[in-house]
Amino acid sequence: MKASREAAAGNAGDCGGFGRFTAVSIRTSIIRVSAPDGNDQGLLRPQAPGETGETGSVNARSALFDLYGDHLRSRGSQAPVASLVRLLAPLHITEPAVRTAVSRMVRQGWLAPVRCGPGLPGYALTPRAARRLDEAADRIYRRGDPAWDGQWHVLVVERVRDRARRDRVRAGLGYLGYAPLDETTWISPRPSVELDPLLEAEQLRAERFVASYDGDARGLLARVWDLDGLARAYRRWLALAGEFIAAAGPDAADAAVFALRSSLVHEWRKFLFTDPGFPAALLPPHWPGHEAARVFHAESARLLPGATRFVDCCLRTDDGRRTDDPGSAQ
Repeated sequence: MKASREAAAGNAGDCGGFGRFTAVSIRTSIIRVSAPDGNDQGLLRPQAPGETGETGSVNARSALFDLYGDHLRSRGSQAPVASLVRLLAPLHITEPAVRTAVSRMVRQGWLAPVRCGPGLPGYALTPRAARRLDEAADRIYRRGDPAWDGQWHVLVVERVRDRARRDRVRAGLGYLGYAPLDETTWISPRPSVELDPLLEAEQLRAERFVASYDGDARGLLARVWDLDGLARAYRRWLALAGEFIAAAGPDAADAAVFALRSSLVHEWRKFLFTDPGFPAALLPPHWPGHEAARVFHAESARLLPGATRFVDCCLRTDDGRRTDDPGSAQ
């Protein structure tokens, strides 16, 4: 059985003759469920601004995902529409843009209408959205070098003929930390807990292997992922973060602090699409991602108290009641 596993992994993971994967475990996924609707891509592709009412650098829908994940998830996962409008105003997003984005997220199954109190219509995260945002938060605020046992997760998917569906699969697997060896074979330094929902949504059959690589692992990483481009992106983020922080100043109002922190988180979240948390032992010396992570964690923590005060203020009604408690609708 060991020989057959090695042969299977060697065929699937052959990287242009540079090395070979040796499989140590195998799992098969044959999933047939409802037809995909593409809704999961809402959290996969950063949205560019441009819709009516979006005058800042953050798209209304992306800003709502950031807001729910970074602040509202720990406050009952819901908020009145009026509070959402107030919360996104410092990001230069107008009320019509907020309402349009909310309606779209409801249609796609990310939000559901709720009552946040008497006469207070609002929206709450659906269970699917809560799971996805929790997984994203784990990656956004991950500290240190993630433990790695030297094994790669190898995924062999069936060939996808339809271009739109193929693009969705590529975007989804990339977000989950996988990179392609060829059209059907993908690898990641670790498996993703979000893989099954993606395969289910796309009705995709996949064979999974946990394997060691018989070759230069550093060379494999550099060939499969664009490390040079990623390093440049981290340096750009450091420069941008410095500009954001300098522009706000030490005595900024809570609304400005909230906007600054939201911008930092929004820009940092984009690395979820390109960095699965590479093992430090495989990265080049003086990797800029380490300094970028240090700055992000330090600044996001420093700015959190002011941002929290602003969020709490926006969630209060005129009589001082909190509207983020699911029990307040009683």
